[in-house]
Amino acid sequence: MKFKYSKADVLQKAKSILLVMLGTVILAFGTSVFLLPFDLVTGGVSGYSIVIKTLLPFEFITKEMIIAVLTWSLFVLGFIILGRSFAMKSLISTIVYPIATAAFSGLRSPEFMNGFFRLEDSVHSGIAILLAAIFSGVFVGLGCALSFLGGGSTGGVDVIAFTLCKIFKKAKSSVTIFIVDASAVVLGMFIIGDFIVSLLGIVSAFIAAMVIDKVFVGGDKAFVAHIVTDKSEELNEQIRERLDRTTTLFNVTGGYSGERKTVVMVSFTMAQYAELMAIVTKLDKNAFMTINRAHEINGEGWTKYELKRKK
Repeated sequence: MKFKYSKADVLQKAKSILLVMLGTVILAFGTSVFLLPFDLVTGGVSGYSIVIKTLLPFEFITKEMIIAVLTWSLFVLGFIILGRSFAMKSLISTIVYPIATAAFSGLRSPEFMNGFFRLEDSVHSGIAILLAAIFSGVFVGLGCALSFLGGGSTGGVDVIAFTLCKIFKKAKSSVTIFIVDASAVVLGMFIIGDFIVSLLGIVSAFIAAMVIDKVFVGGDKAFVAHIVTDKSEELNEQIRERLDRTTTLFNVTGGYSGERKTVVMVSFTMAQYAELMAIVTKLDKNAFMTINRAHEINGEGWTKYELKRKK
């Protein structure tokens, strides 16, 4: 089904793109200014880049170069294995992140503002690495959260996690992502050989997770939407095709108007929020929608709850 994009649709799309771009730039700033100079491995592309750089004997290869190669390689892998839809969500970050990371590396030059951003050479170098761990978590978390709010994805090593989930059907994406990121931290711990730096990398990762949870209103938690609409069939079709979520339809009667309408109920993650809003706005601008946070969702596509027999 084809849609004619209105001015409001274009503005909404532009807003989403700007959010993803802003989030990616903030993420790159936190990575380049705070993570890379101190070899803080928090997982993700930056973490694996630090580990790879430590292993390579070539001085001319920078961490920023490795980030660019990994980012684009993982994008291509995601496009091939996970499909066009997944790849398109991470396209903006794939383009902006390596460029912004390389650009922000110039801020660490001793000549730029007399080394204002060069924390490793600060007279307060004793606490510089601690501050770097804290502020890297803040900037990385804020950047990721804004990208998610724009309906985008930072891609990166998530591609590896989702690929593994595709191969091992019973694997949960949240657990797999954690394992992939944790592997970078463990590798960094042994390859870099500095236990304190490794611990500070873990601190940074926790701070980033907390910031994402606060800014993104629940992170990976699930939500339930009830949408009262006259276009339930079209809405149901778009939700199934674009969100890959099933719906439940209720026939209802308006208490005041007495009109017969349909309520479309759908469970979704916060990462799908922007896409759901775009679908509803495009199909039925007069739709009435309420969204509630779900304490727990069990069933296919969600948590499988199994009753255990008492021994």
